[in-house]
Amino acid sequence: MTTPAPDPTPPPHGTAVRDTTRDRVGIVMGHEGPYLQLRPLSGGREWDADPRHVQPLTPAELLRARLAEANERSRAGIHLLGADVDLSCGRAFPPRAPTAATGTEEEPG
Repeated sequence: MTTPAPDPTPPPHGTAVRDTTRDRVGIVMGHEGPYLQLRPLSGGREWDADPRHVQPLTPAELLRARLAEANERSRAGIHLLGADVDLSCGRAFPPRAPTAATGTEEEPG
């Protein structure tokens, strides 16, 4: 475990961080008293973290954490119903509708 830094400036809202006390990754949702409120990357219940025990994620660490969550959802059989997902940017697209003329699916406009 790393030694906490003395009285750091808390990361801003929306920053992806690692809570080294719990070894969890989350997004900073706000500040309440001396603590940060963190939420898991894929959503869920927030938890309090001591700002001295959080570290901002590098882009590579954030990618690794998002990939791990996507793999876990895949193993658990949890999918976005009725949407295709472009994992390169995290955008969800509506399902493709069949065309009347051909009966084949077309890209949404």
